[in-house]
Amino acid sequence: MAETYRNIDDIKNLLKVVPDFPKPGIQFLDISPVLRTPGAFRVLIQELERSIDFEFDKVAAIESRGFLLGSALAYNYHKGLVLVRKKGKLPGQTVAHTYELEYGTDTLEMTEDAIKPGDRVLIVDDVLATGGTAQATQTLVEKVGGEVLGHRFFIEIAPLHGRERLKNNIHSLIIEGA
Repeated sequence: MAETYRNIDDIKNLLKVVPDFPKPGIQFLDISPVLRTPGAFRVLIQELERSIDFEFDKVAAIESRGFLLGSALAYNYHKGLVLVRKKGKLPGQTVAHTYELEYGTDTLEMTEDAIKPGDRVLIVDDVLATGGTAQATQTLVEKVGGEVLGHRFFIEIAPLHGRERLKNNIHSLIIEGA
């Protein structure tokens, strides 16, 4: 008999910690078991939807696991999906933003016509850690004239203080280490 998933607490136990991935010292939080469990994935998307209490035009989804969550939300809300990717991964004309990491820099891009001036945007990703990637995405949206109305995350690693780098309306379904 299949297990029933009703809320975020029911699916939290499916998460796996993978030590030393992708490099030594990193404790990678694997959401794959939630994604491959149909009832659990449905609850995840429903819980994200419940957290959205504003109108928006586009979902900006951050590479790569954010694509999975963002595409489901864009589909359910009948909104456009904007892919935010690492440099060099998108075709055509792009707009880029380079940002600081703990050790070095990284660059995110989106196609320059993905968001029009005045578009109201929801940013979605799987995990909020230091907030650098989400903040860079926020900057990209604003660079082309979009307005960020909120950020939604499946999981937040609270001790890394990522939410302090972001503007308004930040919601995480699971907050680790709070």
